[in-house]
Amino acid sequence: MFTTNADHQIRSPLTSLTFTEGSTQALHLRSTLQDLSLYEFQADWEILGSELAQSFERYPLLPGVILFDQETLVGMISRQCFLEHLLRPHGAELFLQKSLQVLHSYARLSPLVLMADTSILGAAQQVMRRPIERFNEPIVVQFSPNTYRLLDAHELSVAAWQLRGIETQVRIERLQVQMLQSEKMASLGRLVDGISHEVLDPVSFIWGNLSHVAAYNHDLLDLLDAYERQGNPSPEIAELRDAIEVDYIREDLPKTLDSIKSGADRLSKLANSLQNFCHIDEVFPRPTDLHECLDSVLLLLKSRLTSEIQVTKNYGHLPPISCFGGQLNQVFMNILNRAIDGLLNEAANSQLNATLPQHRAKVIYLPKIVISTDVRSLDHTGDRWVSIQIADNGTAMSAEVQRQLMQAFSTERSLVKETSLAMSYRIITARHGGRFKVYSCIDPSDPLSRMGTAFEILLPMV
Repeated sequence: MFTTNADHQIRSPLTSLTFTEGSTQALHLRSTLQDLSLYEFQADWEILGSELAQSFERYPLLPGVILFDQETLVGMISRQCFLEHLLRPHGAELFLQKSLQVLHSYARLSPLVLMADTSILGAAQQVMRRPIERFNEPIVVQFSPNTYRLLDAHELSVAAWQLRGIETQVRIERLQVQMLQSEKMASLGRLVDGISHEVLDPVSFIWGNLSHVAAYNHDLLDLLDAYERQGNPSPEIAELRDAIEVDYIREDLPKTLDSIKSGADRLSKLANSLQNFCHIDEVFPRPTDLHECLDSVLLLLKSRLTSEIQVTKNYGHLPPISCFGGQLNQVFMNILNRAIDGLLNEAANSQLNATLPQHRAKVIYLPKIVISTDVRSLDHTGDRWVSIQIADNGTAMSAEVQRQLMQAFSTERSLVKETSLAMSYRIITARHGGRFKVYSCIDPSDPLSRMGTAFEILLPMV
């Protein structure tokens, strides 16, 4: 029986031979062999070679024939192998009038059998490992224990090259997106760096002159005390003294200077934190104090870290680490922003639930963020790693959210819009040779449980 995609049927006198051509579907990077055009062309190896020759002549696109002994697969004879043996001396006499079993015993070729769900790119790699003389041999595709199809090696090569082109295009698009994002962040970093410089200049003037102002204030107050010890001030001076409230000025002026000094100090730290954060376009790594990086990011997020969120810092003893500090600041910012968003939502929901009668007896929710650092070994090699853990007690991620997060970390998806965590993952793994881990768990007995989420960053001490 011969069957085409249009469902036309033509009776074949060779009832022991059947042929079916599968339909071609749109290809993508996860396409498998069953998505390609496949041929069903089978014969009992007891039939004569002349019958196979007639079938090859009738169907010029057939790549070969699958041989069976009763219901058992015994091998495959390709069109190329069949013709090569016929061209040998006395080949036509020997193989056309004999059964295909004779030809198969001469050929002694074991077919490449692959499952139907094998990826096209994986199958192409296995074909490339075959000897050069068997490179064009068809592939036997197995659907079930007794169902086989033939795949033309040339068609597999064309499909693989198409997918390589798609893969290359995806990589180019990914690199373009990453370069555009990096350029945007670098431009923003340069802008913020310039602004922080402009802020630091007047702050340095204020800070530098505050010590002189404090000294002048001390001297003037001493002089005022000396005048008052002389006694008998004129009525005009006494009136002016009462009008400007000298006693209040003497008490409040040092406090005012301390307040100015505190504000200048905070402004200086904020500007320095902005400078540290905006250095994301660094070309070479440099020794960096990770605790200083974390503190700088926390300072930038101070407006979001309301009194509702408790931040606990369990800092271990860390040596300076050679890294790209600006990019690590970006990673810390992304993780902390995600934690703060979740905790604020949880706090708002808890406050709302507290107004409901059925929830009033429950314990009040206290949002927390715990930042821990230490140095440890991961395996028997003795290699030392710096560990930075940022954990919160918000609602844990569901299995579906974790699956989506792992998919975002995968390099196979097209990064038309890259998430902040995916970008953080690439900064840690690709840029620093580190590891980026996520821990999150939900109590199966309580779907509303909040066991929190922890992100661990591991950086090699090399």
